[in-house]
Amino acid sequence: MHIESILVDDEPLAREELAFLLDANPDVKLVGQAKNGLEAVELVKKCKPQLMFLDIQMPGLNGMQTLERLIARKIPLPKVIFVTAFDHYALKAFDLNAVDYILKPIDKHRLDKAISKAKQQINNAAYMEDQVKSLLNMMQTQPEQQFKLLVKSGSRMLLIDAGDIIYANVEDGVISVVTHEMVGTSNYRTLEELQANLDPKLFWRVHRAYIVNLNKIKEVIPWFNRSLQLKMMDKKETEILVSRTQTKKLREFLKL
Repeated sequence: MHIESILVDDEPLAREELAFLLDANPDVKLVGQAKNGLEAVELVKKCKPQLMFLDIQMPGLNGMQTLERLIARKIPLPKVIFVTAFDHYALKAFDLNAVDYILKPIDKHRLDKAISKAKQQINNAAYMEDQVKSLLNMMQTQPEQQFKLLVKSGSRMLLIDAGDIIYANVEDGVISVVTHEMVGTSNYRTLEELQANLDPKLFWRVHRAYIVNLNKIKEVIPWFNRSLQLKMMDKKETEILVSRTQTKKLREFLKL
């Protein structure tokens, strides 16, 4: 019996290399590929694979967030083998939770060993799901690192803290990010991908084209038809109209 598998990686060359190696393994049948976490969630839902080779660091939903999304949507989890450039010692926790991993660049013998391990556990889905949930819980108890965002400003490529973002917006397919010190463009393709990496308690999608940091609102201005407009803390004091749907939620949040 072949193990029906998918692979998830945002780097085309990495996907190509892993697909080549998997095609050479008689135990594996590759049934799909995804280039980000959002695609991976839909692919797991559609294909119901037994095994998923999952990159950890990806734009939008990273590997851990992809698993969280699957669990939240009650989509049955496949067995997971992480594919990562992380240092071996930083991944001891994955071994302890019986979730295997392979390091980039991929070693064929290490890959075959991981697949063999997956094959032994493939018929125990409940065990695997408990182990993945245990891993997620363990990761959540670790000190949370400040999310960094790469932003292009002029000829410079800057790393900024997520908490410094005042707002982000999309126009003509380009995502702009505004802080007190700079305005730049993000390499995220959609606001949904950016929002997936931001703290939902702080960042709200107040309009289909805008995400705002609630801590960076200077003034809430009543507008027509009981809608609201937000004046932000950037140098231009940008005013952002809140959509009708989000106005109701924002009124409840601000107790207006």
